[in-house]
Amino acid sequence: MEKWFNVGKIVNTQGIKGEVRVISKTDFPEKRYKAGNVLFLFMPNSNTPVELTVKSHRTHKNFELLTFEGFNNINEVEKFRDGILKVPESQLGTLAEDEFYYHEIIGCLVSTTEGEEIGKIAEILSPGANDVWVVKGKGGKEVLIPYIHDVVKKVDVQEKIVIIEPMEGLLS
Repeated sequence: MEKWFNVGKIVNTQGIKGEVRVISKTDFPEKRYKAGNVLFLFMPNSNTPVELTVKSHRTHKNFELLTFEGFNNINEVEKFRDGILKVPESQLGTLAEDEFYYHEIIGCLVSTTEGEEIGKIAEILSPGANDVWVVKGKGGKEVLIPYIHDVVKKVDVQEKIVIIEPMEGLLS
């Protein structure tokens, strides 16, 4: 059975020419939403996905704006609202060394090079220059770990382990 990965949610339409607003859940929006790529739309009350080919993509505020081939006006895409865009596992593709999919990182156990257990990665933020991993520690305390080479020393997605060398003040 094919495994599906969520890459975004259609939350509204934009304008009258068939553009939709998407809250992105993908690690690589510039690759995932490229014109010609195929996405699958899963609607809340249907088990059959709708195959959609991306016609155009642009970013506006906190949204990804997409149009799909064959859908040229607001009336045709209004029914897509609240739909989840997904891709099959076979479409994930290979990544460069030191690049990971969110689903591979979330849930990893984070420890220091000294062997101190920090917690598990619960969320990934993408504020700008580098990703920030939100680690839920003991007692529910959140620790923010920047994904930079100076801090993250080893990532083993098979074993679900991340080894970090904390900068001064990072864990206090």
